[in-house]
Amino acid sequence: MSDRLNGVVTFVHAVEAGSFALAAERMHLSRSAVGKTIARLEQRLGVRLFQRTTRRQSLTDAGHAYYERCVRALAELDAGAAMLDAGQREPSGRLRVSAPVLFGRQCVAPLLTPLLHAWPRLGIDLSFNDRPVDLVAEGFDLAIRIGPLADTPNLAARRLGSQHMAICAAPAYLAERGTPASVAQMAGHAGIVYSHGGRDSVWRVRDGDGLVREVERNIRLRLDDLQAIVDAAVAGAGLAWLPCWLVTPYVQRGELVLVMDAERVVGHDIHAIWPATPYLPPRTRVAIDALAAGLPAQLGK
Repeated sequence: MSDRLNGVVTFVHAVEAGSFALAAERMHLSRSAVGKTIARLEQRLGVRLFQRTTRRQSLTDAGHAYYERCVRALAELDAGAAMLDAGQREPSGRLRVSAPVLFGRQCVAPLLTPLLHAWPRLGIDLSFNDRPVDLVAEGFDLAIRIGPLADTPNLAARRLGSQHMAICAAPAYLAERGTPASVAQMAGHAGIVYSHGGRDSVWRVRDGDGLVREVERNIRLRLDDLQAIVDAAVAGAGLAWLPCWLVTPYVQRGELVLVMDAERVVGHDIHAIWPATPYLPPRTRVAIDALAAGLPAQLGK
């Protein structure tokens, strides 16, 4: 294998420099050393890579094809070396993370802050915002997204779990209005709906026949904050569609009653996304690993 790599780096330098003399200068070699290395490479391959005249040198067709392959191979080798180096280095520097407001406070922050004790040279800037941030333009290393991901080729993603959802209401509201048992029976009920950026959340439920249907609601109240929706539901304002990690304590205390649980209410996948690079910096990698390990237990059902 080592014999097959001999001369490849010199060949690439010669192509990119435009001349053997300039390549020799950049590599701190003599021009004759570069010329001999290229000649041995051509002899080993059995093809002529350069057309040489007294005034200039240019690549042959075979040289063009070989150069393109060599550049890709060397890039892979560099990425592999960087990956190994990253795996051996201690996470350090500042990690900028964006997460939805309430989910970030209750689920993300408790998993990331212990990393500061494990890695003394690591710092974390955690920003809570329900607006999908532009990671590259706004300088974030990592973001947490709930729901379908846009097709963005410059971003990489890892699924962290599923946000299980439930529809619930206050006992007093259900005592007065009755407990709906199907999608059709929900149509006349007051709905407390999460709305952000001019878009209302959609409630999807597996009905008695197993098919997923969208719930029609009589929207009485729109809010752009999940905690405010919980408070309104507890106050008896209507049915609310909420994540299980948030609503469970209220159900356990009897302040809310499950109308439909996570077995019937369709939830959303949760992903970590980051700018696509040949390898993950250690600080980003340990954060993603911590979230992937800890979030499923927090999300529950």
